[in-house]
Amino acid sequence: MTTPAAPSMTAVAEAVARLRAAAADRRPCEPVRDLIGRTDVAAAYAVQRELVAGRVAAGARVVGRKIGLTAEAVQRQLGVDRPDFGVLLDDMEVADGATVPAGRLLQPKVEAEVAFVLADDLDVDDIDAARAAQAVESAVASLEIVDSRIRDWDISFGDTVADNASSGLFVLGAHRVARGDIAPADVEMSMSVNGEVASTGTGRACMGDPYLALAWLARTARELGDPLRAGQVVLSGALGPMVAVSSGDVVTAEISGLGAVSVTFA
Repeated sequence: MTTPAAPSMTAVAEAVARLRAAAADRRPCEPVRDLIGRTDVAAAYAVQRELVAGRVAAGARVVGRKIGLTAEAVQRQLGVDRPDFGVLLDDMEVADGATVPAGRLLQPKVEAEVAFVLADDLDVDDIDAARAAQAVESAVASLEIVDSRIRDWDISFGDTVADNASSGLFVLGAHRVARGDIAPADVEMSMSVNGEVASTGTGRACMGDPYLALAWLARTARELGDPLRAGQVVLSGALGPMVAVSSGDVVTAEISGLGAVSVTFA
């Protein structure tokens, strides 16, 4: 079997331009897999880096990462079979209990996650779950509001990675719990939309343990030359299926040991 040729920088640039225009115009675009392929990890992250660099150049600040596609239920929803990651920027954070303005997002869905705040850099060899856990300062309940610049969420692995892992916004709960006071694998989650339970799950739905997901991210980020740093926030991955939301919806997640977190869509 021959190895597919790497896409040209022209293909990467064209994918960047397509996704950037979709975000700016608030109009979903066609998938970018025709340019960079469905599974070319290097090309997909090259597009992501260029998009993030453009936002940073415009004034945004990197505050962490998000891990995506960790729960089997979400992988089944999107037809992929491996995790990915995106970059969190300061302009993506929404305060707990706040309202997301109408028109801010294109095709939003919400999932509940355990988020970690890092006390130490994770820039060492052989990072396993125990080493990753040692770098955590605290854990907090979070909502990730995912979004896609690609029409109808018609995404392959390459499409979602290029589109900053389909990132939109994120919400952190008000209650932070010290690392030693929580076992993330054992938490239970219930997320409601307008008072009706819409998604449930446990910490073990996230790659068996959110600390395993954190270790995967730390290794991958280091391999790509951009290790996780102290002070950054990491959304460790969905604890249950994502749920589509519409204007007027109120979403609240309860995660045992971490409390509640909520957001409203105008």
